[in-house]
Amino acid sequence: MMQERSKKEESGEKMKEYEIGLYEKAMRNTLSWMEKLRCAKDCGYDYVEMSIDATDEKIQRIFMEKKEKKQIMEAIFETGIPVGSMSVSALTKYALGDPSESVRQKAVEIAEKSLELAADLGIRTVMIPGYDIYYGKSTVETKKFFLENVKKVTETAEKKGILVGFETMENNFMNTIGKALHYVNMVDSPYLKIYPDAGNITNAAVEDQHDVCEDLSLGKGKLIALHLKETKPGIFREVPFLTGHVEFSRIIFTAWELGVRRYVTELWDVGQESWKEDICFANQSMRYILDKIQEKTV
Repeated sequence: MMQERSKKEESGEKMKEYEIGLYEKAMRNTLSWMEKLRCAKDCGYDYVEMSIDATDEKIQRIFMEKKEKKQIMEAIFETGIPVGSMSVSALTKYALGDPSESVRQKAVEIAEKSLELAADLGIRTVMIPGYDIYYGKSTVETKKFFLENVKKVTETAEKKGILVGFETMENNFMNTIGKALHYVNMVDSPYLKIYPDAGNITNAAVEDQHDVCEDLSLGKGKLIALHLKETKPGIFREVPFLTGHVEFSRIIFTAWELGVRRYVTELWDVGQESWKEDICFANQSMRYILDKIQEKTV
């Protein structure tokens, strides 16, 4: 690593003081891991964020056999692009605070097995959605169950040495840094932090009339990465980059000042022909901002 830094310094090329990852679901699901990592590399990304979503196909990954893990690791070594983080959005359907005991047990299993898979693949950051319950009503009981099960998941993270971060979501339960911090402080573990979503906290700020960067600053010392996602008021998904209302420059600058150096562009392949061009544009537009910030602050 020191040799690489020296060579770049000698050539006049500046070392990047940050990394940008690509959300796996931005790419065609039919691609192999080798093809996905090559796609990310082609578009200028540093790593890929694996998805464990609520589909049976993705949940089955938590029971991945050694042969498939080996194939992924071989793809990583060949491309030089790691699977650097994981999003366990399956905990939307199988919520940690669900009133049903069987659903909660399934949620804990998914979370804990995801952490075990992350450890096997060298993934150091796992994001879990900040929902006590999504398909149902949030109550005192669901919040209690959520806290109990987050503590269980955190114990597994502590054992595996993996950072878990709450994603700020689109409903009132955890749509701000302040709300996420409440649970982080109650669990009080060095392995449970916050992994905010720039688009979701922007929508919450607009709806509740507070400053998004003031909210973000509440997470000082507790932020492990930042999802870069475009939104519009009341619209949380599939908004093309730079066509919404997210103040990326201001939010990224604030995150940078708070020590965040890992960013993931979150977008989805929904069948559009321009899916790869959209991925490249997301990288280019966010790198432009990050490079400008690095020039001014490093």
